[in-house]
Amino acid sequence: MLFRNAELADGQVVDVRVEGETIAEVGEDLDEGEALAADDTEAIDATGKLLLPGMIDAHVHFREPGYSHKETWATGSKSAAAGGVTTVVDQPNTSPPTTTGEAFDEKAQLARPSTVDFGLNGGVTEAWDPDSLFDRPLFALGEVFLADSTGDMGIGRELFEEAVSLAAENDVPVTVHAEDATLFDESVRPGGANERDDADAWSAFRTPEAEAEAVELACDVAAETEAQVHIAHTSTPEGVDIAHDAGLTCEVTPHHLFCSREDLDELGTYGRMNPPLRSEARREAVFERLADGTVDIVATDHAPHTRAEKAASIWEAPSGVPGVETALPLLLEEARQGTISYERVRDVTAANPAEIFGLPQKGKVEEGRDADLVLVDPEASREIHGDDLHTKCEWTPFEGKRGVFPELTTVRGTVVYRDTNAGRDASGVLRPRRAEFAEVVGKNVRAVER
Repeated sequence: MLFRNAELADGQVVDVRVEGETIAEVGEDLDEGEALAADDTEAIDATGKLLLPGMIDAHVHFREPGYSHKETWATGSKSAAAGGVTTVVDQPNTSPPTTTGEAFDEKAQLARPSTVDFGLNGGVTEAWDPDSLFDRPLFALGEVFLADSTGDMGIGRELFEEAVSLAAENDVPVTVHAEDATLFDESVRPGGANERDDADAWSAFRTPEAEAEAVELACDVAAETEAQVHIAHTSTPEGVDIAHDAGLTCEVTPHHLFCSREDLDELGTYGRMNPPLRSEARREAVFERLADGTVDIVATDHAPHTRAEKAASIWEAPSGVPGVETALPLLLEEARQGTISYERVRDVTAANPAEIFGLPQKGKVEEGRDADLVLVDPEASREIHGDDLHTKCEWTPFEGKRGVFPELTTVRGTVVYRDTNAGRDASGVLRPRRAEFAEVVGKNVRAVER
């Protein structure tokens, strides 16, 4: 496969030649005859297009086993590929939770239909089996929940310290869901002195102070154990700064970057997630930290639920929103508008997660790296609509916002997604997306790398 005249994130215009699963050469005026020697290759005119490394989404919930009515590895991974995500990392709060070697093996089997590469995290509960779990090719230990979320896997400080210490001994990174439940505002819950049932009540309940305190705890434990600790879905500038100043890495989600409490009147329970949406001022401050380099990566916390499940009261609806297909398009739209650079988008979605989590074959468009590539027309901005997406839940919190979606996605040299309707009609209007997916190509990247 040969991409001709592709523009990279840093503005270079190059040819990129792929051989098998690998980027074989990056340069100018590469020999087309050599690139197209095999019958199954093709030349792609990428003039005027961006060629990016595939996004590594270090935080998804593909819901299998136990909740396949919400999402499956087949549907979630296709949604990922259609959004330019070429590697996903699945979290442990399934049913059963991924807290034993046996549960890990079950999930690894279920992940075989994945269209994209994947990593599997192990979880921590009072009933976990660290001996068998650390015997498996864990991507990371975590999401370790310091407060309950979907799956009721919240743990206390003593078990947290024990788990992080064991992870350090086994040279496994730890990702942390940082909220301190003792700082939640119980007064706004049903029966409380300030009882509320409006859409904003969840944000009032799970306070910003609860995140900051839990990030502080994670920093302290990381220092004590010398473990590699990563803070998941940081939703406040205070949390980002605490992690950054302590030398920990952190991620932010698209919903915390592009939505705030001001959107909750419209979103209702579809805007309930953990951590919750914050004030518009905090949202803007987190985005500033993304743009200036303080935030390390963007990860989606893709956590789908059905419309029927979300159609409940704010206290009964499940927490979580889908996002794996829209993260890179939303960021590319920001780059198109000039609020963030394409290089920064590349770094927070690909280069940085590859470096943080030890994936030397991924994350950059360079000779010798895996050919995980995303081709986009940077001017092909379109509205986002849930019924255009490929997640099983068929809705999005970003309805009506704009994004720049891929025309083509490759995973280790295989075209796993192609928009067969890409481009504009005779009047210049973008044609509707039309997806074509490849057969299964996904591999467990940690099993491959370690």
